[in-house]
Amino acid sequence: MLPIAAALFSFYAAVALLGGSAGGQAAVVEHTFVVKQVYIRHLCNDTLATVVNGQFPGPPVEATEGDTVIVHLVNESPFEITIHWHGVKQRLTCWADGAGMVTQCPIQPNSTFTYRFKVDGQEGTLWWHSHVSILRATLHGIIIIRPKSGSYPFQNHQPHVDVPIIIGEWWQRDLMKVDKNFSNGGSFSDNPAGATINGKLGDLYNCSGVVEDNFVLNVEQGKTYMLRLVNAALFSEYYFKVAGHKFTVVGADANYITPYTTDVVAIAPGETFDVLMVADAPPCRYYMAALANQPPAPDPQIPVFVSRGIVQYANDDTTGAAASGCRDGRPPPMPEMPDQHDTTTTFHFHGNLSGLPTHPLLPQLRGRVDDRLFISLGKGTICPGDRPSCRRGGGDEAEAIEVAYMNNVSFRLPERMSMLEARQYGGNAGLAVQELPARPPSVFNFTDPALIPVGPGVPLEKIEATRKATTVRRFAHNATVEVVFQSTATMQSDSNPMHLHGHDFFVLAQGHGNYDPAKHVRTYNLVDPLLKNTVQVPRLGWAVVRFVADNPGAWFMHCHFEFHIAMGMATVFEVANGATPDDTLPPPPPDLPKCIPHKKE
Repeated sequence: MLPIAAALFSFYAAVALLGGSAGGQAAVVEHTFVVKQVYIRHLCNDTLATVVNGQFPGPPVEATEGDTVIVHLVNESPFEITIHWHGVKQRLTCWADGAGMVTQCPIQPNSTFTYRFKVDGQEGTLWWHSHVSILRATLHGIIIIRPKSGSYPFQNHQPHVDVPIIIGEWWQRDLMKVDKNFSNGGSFSDNPAGATINGKLGDLYNCSGVVEDNFVLNVEQGKTYMLRLVNAALFSEYYFKVAGHKFTVVGADANYITPYTTDVVAIAPGETFDVLMVADAPPCRYYMAALANQPPAPDPQIPVFVSRGIVQYANDDTTGAAASGCRDGRPPPMPEMPDQHDTTTTFHFHGNLSGLPTHPLLPQLRGRVDDRLFISLGKGTICPGDRPSCRRGGGDEAEAIEVAYMNNVSFRLPERMSMLEARQYGGNAGLAVQELPARPPSVFNFTDPALIPVGPGVPLEKIEATRKATTVRRFAHNATVEVVFQSTATMQSDSNPMHLHGHDFFVLAQGHGNYDPAKHVRTYNLVDPLLKNTVQVPRLGWAVVRFVADNPGAWFMHCHFEFHIAMGMATVFEVANGATPDDTLPPPPPDLPKCIPHKKE
């Protein structure tokens, strides 16, 4: 077994100087991604991981707004692979979105496929990751889109340096088995071994007395650093802090926002934030920390996951003292973190963010709403073999399989043809597709904590019945769509980071408890709503979004907690072509992978 070379982490152990070709012509940014398995050593174990170009995290994709990105994907792994360019609009390039069995069949082992797309109308931080199975745990990397002008529209503190900060998890389990476990009802014994910052676990983890490496950020007094935060974790939302420093959040999901000052960032899986940090503390070393939060019991509890890195000031005259901490030799101070069960801090963090009032889609957004959906997000059960009834309610006698749902329908991926190809060929090409219901089948107290426990005789038993189907919701081109996401307490009380491919949506409002239009419509922010591709629907609460369906294609909509998507909390939003060639999805590329039907086990 060959441990991965330390040099593979070099990009993430350093910072890249701010680039960008001011006023330059659009360029072609070309990469070759070779997916293969390598051994990576952590916690006294050599773990076989599936990675791109031998790196964890994978290589960055850096571009300037307007550039064309070309990535040649060479699959030398034993698994089927697709890569999703998370947050990239893919305007008229839905074929390159990389959602397995939604926009393409997977790239088979020993095969290649080339992704081609433009990064138009977006500036900031996005990311890429595998979208087949649970492999995105190690198959992911950052996307940086810089402005054409070479400068940012911030009134103060133009950043001197870019710093990718990818929060992730380190797994020592067979990820394919983990995915299968969750697809077949879940297993809360399947947990990562620890949290990571830029692939490093940090010095809170050790094995046989050997402490894991920290990610180290070297800073200079007075300079401003653009921390490009990505949550690539499978399981958890994270709180991020740096002792002795404050942040100014200036971007979210590659959209500029009204600058917001805070000492803590709450970042859910799928989200990205651009955060300015001024190196204005006394020259010293300071811990940065990423702490996973989770709902309190009676929700199933997982171990506490925290990673920490170090912010280290250059200090020529006190090098010896600085190397051991502050000038008096103390260890680096640790930021005071929220409690792991504190979900109020994330509610207020997300609620305090706002967008810019000048977005060109806002006038349409404030007008007529063409389609309205109310989507309940929770967990339920299905009967084995699609039987209409079986013993439910948990316990040793129960037969039912636990699933996640949207409006009591758990999503089933097609097996023989991608949904976008079926759309292209008309009539769904034989796929058994059903319409996602616009509302849940029954109305109840969605956030009643009594629904959380699973067991015979509890209130949940009467409402847990769910069905499995390949669902889609179709929208006319340029329709204005409003979606109310309602988190529930059914078998859990998690928050739900809901991600829409191919579009951003405006976040109009959020709240705790059950959504009530009579009270909550008047709280909508239609002046400067936040624009995101991933909205964090609060634990035991709701969020309202609107978007303009102006990008034809078949777009995956799903929760970004991996256990939720594996269990079926997903659907597809299909957007029709417009009236002109500029609003019509072109045919698929000639090298689009073909599906290979799987044998039933």
